[in-house]
Amino acid sequence: MNFTGNQSIYLQITEFVKEQILLNKWQKEEKIPSVRDLAAELQVNPNTVMRAYDSLQMQGIIYNRRGIGNHVSPDAGKKILAASKEKFLQTELPAIFKNMLLLEIGFDELEQLYKSFVIEHRKK
Repeated sequence: MNFTGNQSIYLQITEFVKEQILLNKWQKEEKIPSVRDLAAELQVNPNTVMRAYDSLQMQGIIYNRRGIGNHVSPDAGKKILAASKEKFLQTELPAIFKNMLLLEIGFDELEQLYKSFVIEHRKK
C-alpha cells in the first residue's frame, strides 16, 4: 500500500480495509489481520492500525471478539456502500458536474464513455 500525503494514514488504512471487504477479499464474519500483523504488512506503527480499527468499529464495519480478534460485520458491505455512495453524491459528483459544464460534456457523451468503461472493467 502506498500512502499519500493528502489524508491521515489511519484514514487511508480504513479505506484499505473497506476496499478489502468490498472486493470480497475479507468476507463477512471472517477474522481480519491482527493489529500487529496489519501494521507489519503495511509498515506502520501498530497504534495507527489500532486507530483505524477503532474507527471501523465505531462505524459498525468490524467488531471485536474478545480473545479471538477483529471480524468483518455481517452487514459491513452494505454499510460501506451506503456511506461511500452518500459521500460520492455529496462531495465528488458536484465537482464532476462542474467540470462537465466547463468542458461542455453532455450526458450522451458521458453515457457512451461510461458504457465502454463498464465493459472494459467487467472483463478484468
